Amino acid sequence: MARLADGVLAYRRHPVHRTLEDPPAIWREGNTRVLDFGRTHAAAREKGTRAVLVVPSLINRWEVLDLTAEKSLLRAMAAEGLRPYLVDWGTPDGEERRFDLAAYVARLDRALAVVARRARRRPAVMGYCMGGTLAVALAALRPRRLAGLALLAAPWDFHADKTGHAFLLSTGPLLARVADETGELPLDILQTLFWSLDPWLAMKKFSRFLGLDQQGEPAREFVLLEDWLNGGAPLAGPVARDCLIGWYGDNLPGTGGWVVDGHAIVPANIKTPSLVMIPSGDRIVPPLSAAALADPARGLKDATRLDVPLGHIGMVVSSRARALCWTPLIDWLKAR
Repeated sequence: MARLADGVLAYRRHPVHRTLEDPPAIWREGNTRVLDFGRTHAAAREKGTRAVLVVPSLINRWEVLDLTAEKSLLRAMAAEGLRPYLVDWGTPDGEERRFDLAAYVARLDRALAVVARRARRRPAVMGYCMGGTLAVALAALRPRRLAGLALLAAPWDFHADKTGHAFLLSTGPLLARVADETGELPLDILQTLFWSLDPWLAMKKFSRFLGLDQQGEPAREFVLLEDWLNGGAPLAGPVARDCLIGWYGDNLPGTGGWVVDGHAIVPANIKTPSLVMIPSGDRIVPPLSAAALADPARGLKDATRLDVPLGHIGMVVSSRARALCWTPLIDWLKAR
């Protein structure tokens, strides 16, 4: 425990912070922005460049996709001639505290329309984690507006593997009531849910951090990642209820019962060419949950499955992410 405390204090005292500037916003609605990462590289500004709308989770912010100049999936996409447009969900307040998942899918639909007008051709859509689940709903509602659908560790069948999620499942109804009464599910509670997946994780990672050269690159990357993990946004109350009860409790996506804007979101009815990337070492989204979207019987109609030997976060920021995840993802998007 003393080593854990020393590790936490060392992290808090570390001088490193993310310094990259956000690219310009091309669209805003409420606290949501769409950022044009194509401005970061000349190759992405060429005529005929394929636009990609990138959809992150509503919980953890998007910066893990642009952590440093060297470890940035978004900048790598731009350097390879794609034009990424990133959805920054912001922090829900005011009207957004009354949003449910359907309201966010509707906002995503309007963002897609803006990107399509700028690109003058159908964009592809890439979703990471919960953002991938929302992107599936978008593809179901607007099948003719997407050139392709790339999904990175996107949960779908929430009952495919309950290992490690017992705490979340047992506390879901209680937390949903908390969200109903307060209008949101606070970040501290969300962090507790993530920690419940591996109760010893904090002990292990801060002890390991304490043993690093505090001036070295591994320590710097640890601090940047930890800042990202601790800097997420709360979930709007209705969104929290949709996720805790509708997704984790009743498994509506996995059973074909998730309805958005009056339409059942059924992957087997989606014909958009799709890439389903599944990190085999994922502790946050069980691989079996994400794999449901590539299932030949009930998954996406035209899906390519790619299993990568990485973790949920490692697939976008680890030393092997470029070779094992970024490159095949970019190649697939360019081929669309």
